[in-house]
Amino acid sequence: MTIVAGPSIKDTIQNNLMAFTRAERQLASYILSNYPVAALGSITALAKGATVSTPTVVRMVQKLGYKGYPDFQTGLRMEVGEMLISPLAKHDRWAGRAPDTHVLNRFADAVMDNLQATLARVDHAQFDAACDLLSDPQRRVMALGGRITHALADYFVTHMKVVRHNVSLMSEQSGAWPAALVDVRPGDVLVAFDIRRYENSVLAIAEMAVEQGAEIILFTDQWLSPAAELARYVFSANVEAPSSWDSTVSILVLLETLLASVETRTWAETEARMKRLEQLYDRARFFRKHR
Repeated sequence: MTIVAGPSIKDTIQNNLMAFTRAERQLASYILSNYPVAALGSITALAKGATVSTPTVVRMVQKLGYKGYPDFQTGLRMEVGEMLISPLAKHDRWAGRAPDTHVLNRFADAVMDNLQATLARVDHAQFDAACDLLSDPQRRVMALGGRITHALADYFVTHMKVVRHNVSLMSEQSGAWPAALVDVRPGDVLVAFDIRRYENSVLAIAEMAVEQGAEIILFTDQWLSPAAELARYVFSANVEAPSSWDSTVSILVLLETLLASVETRTWAETEARMKRLEQLYDRARFFRKHR
């Protein structure tokens, strides 16, 4: 296992979630969810809070390159101290006429931080491979989201149907699962969206799809959906924002980039498909004509 170092302890943990064991990933997710406070106490308190054993804590920090938990805590305290002494000043505000504390600036700052962290974590080779998978006309493509992320799945399917054929949106209603899964063949692709609170339906459908030979492309948050263990490609996005709800802006950026990349790969077929579609829209008088 190769540990991918980041600019901070938090980033290093985040960058290596998929390299950890299940127990270590549970511990890492707990630390990230309560960072840095969770890891500033005793090893016993951390293990109890994450519902793992103390040996799991020791193994994970050693994988990160530390001799043990005290060494890890020393590094963490130094990092926190630097953050407090020399905070990064945000000179450029997004809403210039609004005070720094205005919700527009606070939310924009959070979203831009999320986007920067998300893009820094994307494996370009995996992203390109996922685009290749979705560009294969022999593969059926399905998309599924949860209570909130269903909108992202709908958005993806709406655009993908323009780009290529054999694309469908799966309903989150359990009664529709069997009919949607019955024709799944080995090599078909399920694009799943699942952020906290992770939904049982997404995991159950992913499990059944994999059993039938489907490939899973998962868009999730920085703590990783349980469906990540089933996915061939996992793209995790930072989603925290100054709101009661998580922000899906970073996921949307990844999604729109993926759509653009697939369109480029299939342009010869996509261009002809778009021309036919425009002719049908014209015949149906679907859009209002400019005068």
